[in-house]
Amino acid sequence: MKLGMLTACLPRLSLAEIAAWASEAGYEALEVAAWPDTGGRDFEAAHLPVAGFDDRAADRTRALMERHGLGISALAYYENNLHPDPERRAGIHSHLKEVVDTAAALDVPYVGTFVGRDWTRPVAHNLAEAEKVFPELVEYAGENGVKLIIENCVMEGWHPDGYPGNLAYSPELWEWMFSLGLYLNWDPSHLTWIGIDPVKTIAPYADRIVHAQAKDLQILPGKVDRYGFFGKAAQREDPWDTGWWRYRVPGRGQVDWNAVVDALYENGFTGTLSVEHEDPVWSGTEERVKTGLRIAHRTLRPLVIT
Repeated sequence: MKLGMLTACLPRLSLAEIAAWASEAGYEALEVAAWPDTGGRDFEAAHLPVAGFDDRAADRTRALMERHGLGISALAYYENNLHPDPERRAGIHSHLKEVVDTAAALDVPYVGTFVGRDWTRPVAHNLAEAEKVFPELVEYAGENGVKLIIENCVMEGWHPDGYPGNLAYSPELWEWMFSLGLYLNWDPSHLTWIGIDPVKTIAPYADRIVHAQAKDLQILPGKVDRYGFFGKAAQREDPWDTGWWRYRVPGRGQVDWNAVVDALYENGFTGTLSVEHEDPVWSGTEERVKTGLRIAHRTLRPLVIT
């Protein structure tokens, strides 16, 4: 197992700047953000120019990683592959294929994305639609020696009423998406707030957990008694604000990282545990974000055997 970090939390830095810092901070791998230049939400970043990525760009990127003793664990483009707007959906699929091409050029085995959801239609319609959409994307990736990995984020902010916007949030849905040839980028934080014990989900799906994200979650005392499990309704100005929990860096929330890492090892996980920093306490400036990443490293480094 390697300890890595997702680069999206530092969108204004170049990949070269992040690689130099991450290596100095003790990280071993980067999960590289590969959105287009025009990101539409926080924690999107364009750290690789995947449109038109050529052999020279691949050589420069490999040399950069080698210079800093880092690997690239995956490329990250977490978007809604079932977007209700046909033109937007087509653009997402086109860019996803460019990310796959770039991963293949760099010998990176995984590209991370979301299943997503057409929030105007019921779940049953979306599952049927995904069964039409994903086989071609999975086949394209496979022909290039790449696996598509799906993060189990609920993406409640994508739904106008705060319901799941990414149909990959539960083991029931994992079993369905595995049948489409997809793999899992496992993240315990999302499981925690929807009432699923993350540690109990590792053993049954170990053969499909090929990459993992390290993000913590803090339950805010007493708040769920006001808003309920589904979160704020009448005064939800920010679609991502449920009002009763928030993301934290590992070590500052309620995930039992000792149990998580132990279960990953016990069940044969040999991939990268990649810190995904979305902690509002350690955000706002570059230095605060880096401090959050240092906290995560101090929490996880003693657990991940080098």
